[in-house]
Amino acid sequence: MALLILGLILFIGVHSVGIVSVAMRDHWAAALGVNAWRAIYSLVSLAGFVLLIVGYMQARQSPVVLYLPPPWTRHAAFALMLPVFPLIFAAYLPGTIKAKLKHPMLAAVKLWALAHLLANGMLADLLLFGGFLVWAVFARVSFKRRTQRMMMPLPSPSLRNDVLAVVLGLGLYVATLFWLHRLLIGMPLVR
Repeated sequence: MALLILGLILFIGVHSVGIVSVAMRDHWAAALGVNAWRAIYSLVSLAGFVLLIVGYMQARQSPVVLYLPPPWTRHAAFALMLPVFPLIFAAYLPGTIKAKLKHPMLAAVKLWALAHLLANGMLADLLLFGGFLVWAVFARVSFKRRTQRMMMPLPSPSLRNDVLAVVLGLGLYVATLFWLHRLLIGMPLVR
């Protein structure tokens, strides 16, 4: 469990620097140089991600049951996961989805975490998915309250990108449902 917690602290911590203090993030980027800051940010993120995966897998070997989800929550989780992958693609494909939601990746993280909290009742699940859900909520609130940095202008939203995000996302959803979840997580979703 310690590796899971350490991984969450590193991964969510580095992703929270801008939430806690934009000035601190900008200070470190200026002091180290933008490329060095991005490299350190990426390495800490990667280290945290690896640790939370290893820690989660270890915690699943000795599960601590907090609650037993009723059978209907499995179906609710499948339904909540349906828009997750299209939202992830929409975060990188400027379209109406991105324009309306502003931060489709955060919406995807919130839905992903909620779906997994509904369907899983172990302590490791609560730490992993609950941690990401709390972070995503705080991140979204933070984005609403702070002044956004000027970025390169995005291309105009395009219906083509929305269609592409939905088609690619639903394709990845189906692949995850039938193969990828079993392959990557070790848990088959459809038997």
